[in-house]
Amino acid sequence: MAIRKLRVVGDEVLTKVCKPVKECTPRVQELIEDMLETMYDYGGVGLAAPQVGVLKRIIVIDVGEGPLVLINPEIIETEGEQEGEEGCLSVPGKVGIVKRPHRTKVKAYDQNMEEYIIEGTELLSRALCHEIDHLNGKMYLEVLEGELMDLEELQELKK
Repeated sequence: MAIRKLRVVGDEVLTKVCKPVKECTPRVQELIEDMLETMYDYGGVGLAAPQVGVLKRIIVIDVGEGPLVLINPEIIETEGEQEGEEGCLSVPGKVGIVKRPHRTKVKAYDQNMEEYIIEGTELLSRALCHEIDHLNGKMYLEVLEGELMDLEELQELKK
């Protein structure tokens, strides 16, 4: 396993639509393990393959309940709305307010290429939508409500 270099805003790879994964080869398995290690090392709750320069439809998420691996994820249902702070490992040190669905239902494949359905609310819903956007070449900067803020300034305001 290895920590991979994060791609940051301005890198063209973050604007590309990712290709579906046909099978979970040893290389894909290694990528998933590296993505998890990278996400944890940088303190994120989610990471999409293009953020480490790979144009494959793979995301990893951990909102504090253990790691989730989603291959070829597809949003199949959403409900409600929530507004909250969102950051991104590809936009270091910044945060913004974004509207996302309150509940999101996603169809994906696990590392054995077996289909499953996951449903999330609040932070998990936000993370699913955020990371799937990355697979479609979109970043949260495109759906900000208001200004992008410096994370340190925001933390000072909350004290």
